[in-house]
Order: sequence, then structure tokens, then C-alpha cells
Amino acid sequence: MSQPPLLQIEHLSRWYGGEAAAVDGVSFELARGELLALLGPSGCGKTTTLRLIAGFERADGGVVRLNGQEITHRPPEQRGFGLVFQDYALFPHLTVAANVGFGLHRLPRGQARARVEEMLELVGLAHLGKRFPHELSGGQQQRVALARTLAPAPALVLLDEPFSNLDAAMRVQMRQEVRQLFHQTSTAAILVTHDQEEAMVMADRLALMERGRLVQIGQADAIYRQPATAFVANFLGRANVLEGQAHGERVDTILGELPLLKPAEGYTQVAVRPEQIRLVADPAAAATVEVREFRGHDQLYRVRLGDEALTVITPAQPCLAEGCRVQLQVQDQVVALAA
Repeated sequence: MSQPPLLQIEHLSRWYGGEAAAVDGVSFELARGELLALLGPSGCGKTTTLRLIAGFERADGGVVRLNGQEITHRPPEQRGFGLVFQDYALFPHLTVAANVGFGLHRLPRGQARARVEEMLELVGLAHLGKRFPHELSGGQQQRVALARTLAPAPALVLLDEPFSNLDAAMRVQMRQEVRQLFHQTSTAAILVTHDQEEAMVMADRLALMERGRLVQIGQADAIYRQPATAFVANFLGRANVLEGQAHGERVDTILGELPLLKPAEGYTQVAVRPEQIRLVADPAAAATVEVREFRGHDQLYRVRLGDEALTVITPAQPCLAEGCRVQLQVQDQVVALAA
């Protein structure tokens, strides 16, 4: 018998007085030990959703359940969640060890000290317990914030853009470390981010939001291969969204007749990923290379075919010069998108 979900969100909504809801009927479940990323552009409602789950915002509709018990209107301090924000929120007058032990005041002193040592060891800062936050790098401060959050063994950790204050190289390092840390401690977490790569690297599942609504949820590779809408196709990676007429397992497009992953009928839009297109030099072809960007491991082309400007990503070799006439050959099946 499978375990019931840790967290259940049912038709969660929040209005601020405008015509459109900031969060509009969002529903999903979170398994124990799972890391879920709420992903979307600025203003899509992902942070408001996180605040509703945390109890910092009042829900205008819907239900939040933890371990089967409704907590929709329970205050934040009674939910038992850990929180990690952009600014780390460390206490500057306390040592690293004291910061980590801040939420352990209910434990006997010996147990609290042992827990602090355990958490500092876990995040690789066992030798820095006596330092103060201003003596640490940004990455080290982030580790302290995570250790403090995990020390009381919360049921769930909520992370709001936790790496936005780190430089690019440190972000790459930290997201790998944080993913490993949560899986190592079997801690469930919800991560809010607008960074697609960060979400795909860290999360077990992605929940994509647009204009307050959850438009698709699933594993990153499944969503990438089968985006539900043009928004999802373009937000998670790049996509050429083309119009076509579907007839069963085939669709007629400006690139010719293409195979569909799932049958469809009538007018539709299809998503063709840039890496699905192969370019073949042909002086008699109708398409023209307008832009070529060499990016080391691959090349990005902008190709003009009639009124369409198509993005194509190919291996670094061979190179096709700007102005070159090319054939566009689509490999693999394409996906019909919902209206």
C-alpha cells in the first residue's frame, strides 16, 4: 500500500481585488521526501502560492492539508515548516553554531549541541561553528541557513529563490549540494524559481505556472518532450511553435508533413525543438541562414523560411555560413499543443 501524500493542495486561490486572481485554483500533491519546483515568469503566482502554503497569506479559496489534516487557516508558526529565503536571514550577532541551534531551544542542551554539530558536519561547515555570518562567503552563509532550517527536522521546507544572491558559479555548486542534502535527509521541499535550468537540475518534479494557474506538472524530461501548451514549450527550453493541419498521426506544416507523437485532427500548433532540426546545405533550398552563433559545444542558427524565423541548434561542426541556403529536416515526432 502506497503512502499518502505529505501535502495536498486543492483549488488554492488568492485575489487582491483585480479582475484576475493572483493564484487561481492551484491543485497538486507532494510526496514525502520529494522536491518540487514551482516554476514560471515573474508575476505568475508562484511566490504567492508558496506564501499561502506557508500561512503568510490568507487563502480566498481552496484547502491545504498536511498529513491528511487541514491546515488552511493555521498560523505559520503552527505548521512546522522550514523556510529559506533569498537573504538567508541569519542573526549577525550570533555565531554560526548559535544560528543553527536557534530553533532547538526545546531540546535538552546536550541534544541540541549534538544536533548542531551533526548539521554543520552535514553541510561541510563543522570547522566554522565559532565564526559570525559576516566572516563567511555567500555560499557558506547559504549552507548555514539550510542547516538552521533542517536542524528541527521540519515536515516540509519552503525555498523562495534561495540562490538569487549568489554568483553564477556558486549557484551551480549550491543547487547540486542542496539537492543532495534534501535527499540525504529525506526532507520534502518546494522550491520557487524562475530559472528553468535550476528547476530541472534540482527538482524531482516541476509545476509550471502561468497567470496564476498551474498549467503542467510532471518530471522535467516528460514536460520537455511533451509540453502541454505553447507557453510551456517556450518557457522550458526553446521551441519553434508552428501552425499545422493534423490528420491522425501526421501534421502538415511549413516544414512539410511531420509525424505526431499523439494523433490529432484539424488545425493545431506543434512544438519543434531546435535540436530536432537538421540543416543540409542546398543552393536550391528555400530557407536561408540569417544568424549563426558559435557557442563552443554547439551552434545556434536563426533560419528564415518564408514568414517563419526558426531556431536551430546543431553540433559545433560542420559550420554553415550566414546567407547559406539550407534544407530543414525534422527528426523524431513533434507534439501537438493545446489551444
